[in-house]
Amino acid sequence: MEKYDYLIVGSGLFGSTFAYMAKKQGKKCLVIDKRTQLGGNIYCENIEGINVHKYGAHIFHTNNKKVWNYITQFAEFNRFTNSPVANYKGELYSLPFNMYTFNKMWGVVTPEEAKAKIEEQRKEITKEPENLEEQAISLVGRDIYEKLIKGYTEKQWGRDCRELPAFIIKRLPVRLTFDNNYFNALYQGIPVGGYTKMVENLLDGIEVRLNTEYLENKEALDALAEKVIYTGPIDAYFGYELGTLEYRSVRFETELLDQENYQGNAAVNYTDRQTPWTRIIEHKWFEFGKDSEGNDIPKTVISREYSSEWKLGDEPYYPVNDEKNGALYARYKKMAEKEEKVIFGGRLGEYKYYDMDAVIASSLELCEKELGMKAE
Repeated sequence: MEKYDYLIVGSGLFGSTFAYMAKKQGKKCLVIDKRTQLGGNIYCENIEGINVHKYGAHIFHTNNKKVWNYITQFAEFNRFTNSPVANYKGELYSLPFNMYTFNKMWGVVTPEEAKAKIEEQRKEITKEPENLEEQAISLVGRDIYEKLIKGYTEKQWGRDCRELPAFIIKRLPVRLTFDNNYFNALYQGIPVGGYTKMVENLLDGIEVRLNTEYLENKEALDALAEKVIYTGPIDAYFGYELGTLEYRSVRFETELLDQENYQGNAAVNYTDRQTPWTRIIEHKWFEFGKDSEGNDIPKTVISREYSSEWKLGDEPYYPVNDEKNGALYARYKKMAEKEEKVIFGGRLGEYKYYDMDAVIASSLELCEKELGMKAE
């Protein structure tokens, strides 16, 4: 006999948002997750008072006021601004490309000087760019390409920039101001106390079962609920019947250090080809080096991030946005539409690269359609 209105597979932002809204409407939900913790990829583990972003840096940013008003019910957000630094063989540059970057690169002081320098270097490419290297030089010139794009991109993709298609980089933001805020977003920050606490607040009063594999126990779990909200990989749901969708993956080496300050910034990108990691995250700076009581933390936790070739069984991070995978997803989507009691959603269920605000917006859209209710 069906005991729940909804079985929600996955406790990430999509599933947790839907569960909260459904409960608010008096629906009975069961949330399951194959991991031993809540929150999907936004899970934070507390180590020595530091909220460690276990699956990579997550900085909440949005221009969507509805989403901001919704999510701030579940957490207070701090004023963290993402201002990464690039380390090229010991030279430090401000990102995204702005007047601090150009001053360090060429000694220019005014926006006009910077603009002239970029324009002069762009002229090197006189034809339609045929690969990523030519495309990048045609946008920002050789100096910025060589020091800040080339090595980092080659590590990310595992291929030479001359072998990568030009369309990967459609534009490169160039700011002729001293603004080093990475995001152009009205609202930005990190939940005080970390993302896990925020997800716990979303799921307050809702039954959750962790360490539960849905696909291995599908029949028994499906029987518990009238409908299923599935946020796992869409191809896995269908037993990879049509083939495997590809992802880009990352892996992390995380280390607790007995020192107060390792790099002085939350994110430092290593843009030379020789350094094996793409960046180092120092997690304490997401919350200004303070613990929950507002005290300075004497230790620090760093994560070295490496790009890695994805194979089935690895953690899927970024869908590969190309023609082949897009066409395969479209075929799986047709199959998904025929599933009467299952709704597919989220980054893996919809095979989409979603920022956090877009995941919430997508889930709220489903709530409107499925539950007939809007977020207040």
